[in-house]
Amino acid sequence: MSGILDIVMHSSSLWHMNDFIKAVEQLEDGNPQLAPLAVLRSLRGAAGLNDAFIQHFLGNASSGGLEMDASLSDYMGKAVRHRVTEDGREQGVALTSDGTTVALKPLLLGIEAGFLSKTKGHVVGLYQLTLAKDLGLSFKHVHRSPLSPRLGPDGCWDNVTSPKVFTLSGSPSLITTAQVNGGMDGVILGMEIFVQSGHPLKLSSLLKAYYCHRLENEGLDVVQHPISPQRREKFRELIVPPLLARQVVRSINLLLSIKKVISFIIISDCPAIIPRCAWDAEPYRGTPTLLSLPLSFMYIHHTSTPSQPCLTFEQCAADMRSMQRFHQEDRGWDDIGYSFVAGSDGYIYEGRGWHWQGAHTYGHNSRGYGVAFIGDYSSRLPSQHSMGLVRDQLASCAVGGGRLVGNFTLQGHRQVVNTLCPGDAFYKEIQGWEHFGVWDSVTSSGHYVDT
Repeated sequence: MSGILDIVMHSSSLWHMNDFIKAVEQLEDGNPQLAPLAVLRSLRGAAGLNDAFIQHFLGNASSGGLEMDASLSDYMGKAVRHRVTEDGREQGVALTSDGTTVALKPLLLGIEAGFLSKTKGHVVGLYQLTLAKDLGLSFKHVHRSPLSPRLGPDGCWDNVTSPKVFTLSGSPSLITTAQVNGGMDGVILGMEIFVQSGHPLKLSSLLKAYYCHRLENEGLDVVQHPISPQRREKFRELIVPPLLARQVVRSINLLLSIKKVISFIIISDCPAIIPRCAWDAEPYRGTPTLLSLPLSFMYIHHTSTPSQPCLTFEQCAADMRSMQRFHQEDRGWDDIGYSFVAGSDGYIYEGRGWHWQGAHTYGHNSRGYGVAFIGDYSSRLPSQHSMGLVRDQLASCAVGGGRLVGNFTLQGHRQVVNTLCPGDAFYKEIQGWEHFGVWDSVTSSGHYVDT
């Protein structure tokens, strides 16, 4: 066995997507004559994913002539087979390089549907295999138990460098956040295979291109092919909500209104938010002060230090830890000051979050959320993508969730505190954003600019 299999075959396997891709790559190298579809079917066979529902769309799982070592087969089976244990541990999931967690079962079923499809216009079984069946089961469960959660939750790894155990952050529903991520990725990659011309990619190459990307200085603004931080945007572009609703109904023969399915949270405006545990935050020191919601303001900051945009989860997480350390050790604060932080890697990072009062805008912390962009924006702007995450998605999510009032006021840090933050170039930019307002020193309130 090579080094990667020495790592992943023992009882305390590391569940990182990079390790899974390396194992797939070794499978392919040992069986160079086999097409990607045969590799996928052998993985499905190793995981025992061969029930009547799956066979209806994909046919019978088989080895297809692929030679797989017993220990490798055992690893693949554990990696792909999804379950949630009684103590809240989710198995069959992998941590990706962008900091999110993905269930491998719906991902691989969607990819197999893409390779198998022989029809024009759509990939047969794509929605049913990736999301529709699980969504239908979740809605059926909610119908029987109205107080149970519809979706989620997310969770935390025991170690983001060497992930072995993923524990959900609350009581599980029938479809977890990792399953939703895997389902969206399965739809995106299944369609990518279907529309591509030329010879099909190897499975490992397809997964590498999607999960092991390297961003340039412009971040997601110049990406040419789908990558994992774009999953929500790409999924919205591909999916037709009424079609997904019909597939939900057909998958479980459940008469649900299309409107109810369309309103499901995966099609909401909320951006993906990397939780504190994922960037390895230190605990809050003391007892947090709870905010009284909804708030009326959103204050925009730049970090200045770090001065450069972060383009990877690894760097963004390191920047978050660095800022928290500075705020706690040098400033003597209880925690990182910001409510949320926007990276240039495609994600929002949780600081003090929706409910804890921050330490970001002196004298105004109880009135609004402080949202910082990593980098110094005195003479340049953050990426268009990162600005859109805050301006369009985070703000809309806050209003929709009752955390910000509908007519909230957005302001730059410098408008209420004597500072250059959020930088001259960025401050000029946010003056054109919806909800931008000015501070009235007489009434001590904010209001929209009348333009």
